[in-house]
Amino acid sequence: MDISINLADGVPIYRQIVNQVKYLAASGLIKPGEELPPIRTLALQLKVTPNTIVKAYHELEISGVVQKRQGSGTFISDARPQLALRQRRRVIEQRIDGLLAEAHQLNFTTDDILRMVRERKAAMDESGEEAAEEKKEAGR
Repeated sequence: MDISINLADGVPIYRQIVNQVKYLAASGLIKPGEELPPIRTLALQLKVTPNTIVKAYHELEISGVVQKRQGSGTFISDARPQLALRQRRRVIEQRIDGLLAEAHQLNFTTDDILRMVRERKAAMDESGEEAAEEKKEAGR
């Protein structure tokens, strides 16, 4: 499970963990029934106190994203949560904000960024089409 903490974000660390686990679960990157790392393991990995992980896991449990199994660990709930449009939009807006801040520091204009986004999208579309063709040919 790939969780990262941004200390300059202004968002409390436990909230960053909650948001990322919700996103990973809703997007299917972590599957229902999949075990989350033990509290101490994740705390060491993220270099935070175990209490921070306890608070995040507790909030995830209250919202139904995870289930605690006594003596077994913490697992993603079987019902895959759906991120509301507002939450999905907030995830993208946060990433855009970070991109724009970094672009500003590197002296890129908004037009430069938009052009790069379009180029990357076109490259992704092209590689996706190539992969579909390869899969189609392999099936023959």
